[in-house]
Amino acid sequence: MIDISESVMQFLLAFVVVGPLLGAVAALLPAPPGLKGKSPEQAVLRHGVTVTGVLLIAAIVLALGFDHDHPSRMQATTDISWIPALDVRIHLGIDGISLPLLVLTALLTFLCALYSYFNPPSGPSPKAFVALLLLLESGTLATFAVLDLLLFFLAFETVLIPMYFLIARWGGEGRTRAAWKFILFTLLGSVVMLLGLLLIGIKAGTFDMVALATDNGRSLTASVQVIAVLAIGVGLAVKTPMWPLHSWLPDAHTAAPTVGSVLLAGVLLKMGTYGFVRILLPIAPHGLHTFAPYLAAFAVVGIVYGSLACLALARQGAKGDLKRLIAYSSVGHMGFVLLGIATMTPTGVNGALFANIAHGLITGLLFFLVGGLKDRTGSTDLDTLAERTGAALYGRAPRLGGLLAFGAVASLGLPGLAGFWGEMLALFGSFDPAAGLSRPAFLTFMAIGAFGTLLTAAYMLVVVRRVCMGGADREVPKLPDVRGYEFAAWTPLVALTVLAGLWPRALLGLTDPAVQQLLAGGNR
Repeated sequence: MIDISESVMQFLLAFVVVGPLLGAVAALLPAPPGLKGKSPEQAVLRHGVTVTGVLLIAAIVLALGFDHDHPSRMQATTDISWIPALDVRIHLGIDGISLPLLVLTALLTFLCALYSYFNPPSGPSPKAFVALLLLLESGTLATFAVLDLLLFFLAFETVLIPMYFLIARWGGEGRTRAAWKFILFTLLGSVVMLLGLLLIGIKAGTFDMVALATDNGRSLTASVQVIAVLAIGVGLAVKTPMWPLHSWLPDAHTAAPTVGSVLLAGVLLKMGTYGFVRILLPIAPHGLHTFAPYLAAFAVVGIVYGSLACLALARQGAKGDLKRLIAYSSVGHMGFVLLGIATMTPTGVNGALFANIAHGLITGLLFFLVGGLKDRTGSTDLDTLAERTGAALYGRAPRLGGLLAFGAVASLGLPGLAGFWGEMLALFGSFDPAAGLSRPAFLTFMAIGAFGTLLTAAYMLVVVRRVCMGGADREVPKLPDVRGYEFAAWTPLVALTVLAGLWPRALLGLTDPAVQQLLAGGNR
């Protein structure tokens, strides 16, 4: 790690939040400054790569300058009065919980910009595409960096408009319906969430998340906490997405362009679970404790439901779409995240945070791979893919087939890869939940969740068999293997999936002290 002054850290964090907004404005100018290409379209796509690359470097430097000996302390903080009448402040800061999500967001957005430079999505002007991509990045990064409830809500909502247009304007078949379904679900959830945030701020006398976490709910009555958790939890659950509020997700993923699916699964879904940990867990612990068994029950239903839906889509003869299948798998994987949070224990919450990062890496890779398959075969339908690859992707494009198999085994939680640790810790947390929670109930949830891991292995192995194995004697056109730009965009995700699986302490060493402090009464 490197020694960086606090003022430089403050500047870096502010730049990471504001930089994408400035880049989005520059993308809409007649010619992005200092960037030339063979055409205006190439120039603006290069602008997107440059801006997201600079932001990724800033996020990495921020991580290197982070005080890893005190990850529970808020660092790189900025606290400026914004709306004095409401005591709303521009309060920024990062700790061991938010830092990994900040870096993950910067990384995935850069990889999406790089992928789009070499493989531009078909649709309207690239200027609008790049501007929306950067606006989406700004809202997501701000969500993980702000420490004021109203600013959190504004950042949380900022991502909705760019994602809506990415789906509606650059998506595939059914994009208009999917985009409207996405925006209506998330907006309705957000309205309810805003009421809960206002209730907390008014009753506690402050919207400052650090002060509220330190207070640990002592200034809020039990009834206020219960109402606030119900209202805020609905909004967060829609974004997560939690069963049965998930129905917008499969349609959005199926219709979205490749980079839209990568960012939706890899980043946007994390905003909901992050809100549970950052807001509800420390600020309204009594209210969350009241709803924890119900949250866990919905979580395990989502695990089994998502897995069964994937198994139905994967079986031979079904009209299964591979993008839709991976979308349903996200419902199951995010169920483990919610289960870990519902235990309200350091083990379970650390498992939830680890699973968040693992899901972003692995599912981001899977959507990139499915996008590559669609570019080569023109379809994501499993029957069509099997027909056009001869069900022998290993033989037709061995590197692409190997990466798809790697993504599948990582997703099913193979030990030694990132997907294993989060789910295991969430189940361990259910074995011994927080005091006052019914242990028999959580043991039941643990058993159901463990059964869900078996279902995950079943459908992922069926997908690999149908697409990658067998039928090599059939005459099908040779497929291009992994291209150079694909290798550049996908290799970091593969490497980090392996690294997190073999060295989980690198992530748990950041999150655990921060989680311990949140559960003990906030960041001091």
